[in-house]
Amino acid sequence: METPPPSTPRTEPTDADVEAFKQQLGRPPRGLRAIAHRCPCGQPDVVETAPRLPDGTPFPTTYYLTCPRAASAIGTLEANGVMKEMTERLQSDPELAAAYRAAHEDYLARRDAIEVLAGFPSAGGMPDRVKCLHVLVAHSLAAGPGVNPLGDEAVEMLPEWWLKGTCVTGVPEDEQ
Repeated sequence: METPPPSTPRTEPTDADVEAFKQQLGRPPRGLRAIAHRCPCGQPDVVETAPRLPDGTPFPTTYYLTCPRAASAIGTLEANGVMKEMTERLQSDPELAAAYRAAHEDYLARRDAIEVLAGFPSAGGMPDRVKCLHVLVAHSLAAGPGVNPLGDEAVEMLPEWWLKGTCVTGVPEDEQ
C-alpha cells in the first residue's frame, strides 16, 4: 500500500472531529489535544492525547489511532504474527534496533514537550520489542515516514482502509 499522505501537521480538534472520535471509539475523547493525522477520507485517524488524563492519571500513549477500519486491519497483522517477527528482527538486526531506539527517543521527546512523565515508557513496546502495532502506526502517521521504521513497515502492509469512504456518519468533512 502507498502510505496515506501526511495531513496538515497537528490541528486543533473541531466539534466535528470530537463527534467523529465519539463515533470511531464509541466514547467521548479523554485528554484530546490535537488531531495528529487525518485519513485521506478527511476524518481524524490519529489523535494526540495529553500525557495525563483530566483526572491526573498518567496516559503515556501520546498518539492514539482512532479509525476503526485501520485498527481492524492492524489487528489482522497482529493476529498473523507480525509483532513477533518484528521483535525477532530487533534482536538480530543492529541497524533496525538503532532506528527503532531513535523512534522511541522521538516518541518520548514529543510527549515530554507536552509534559514529562518521568519513569513511564514510550509506547508500543519501544525500544526493545513490538507490543502494539496500533501505537507504532499512529506514531508513523503523526510523525511522518522515516521516524518509526517498524511503524512505517506496518503502514505499508495495510490495505487502503479509506477506500470505502469515511468510517463515521453525519460528520461533514467541511466542518473540520
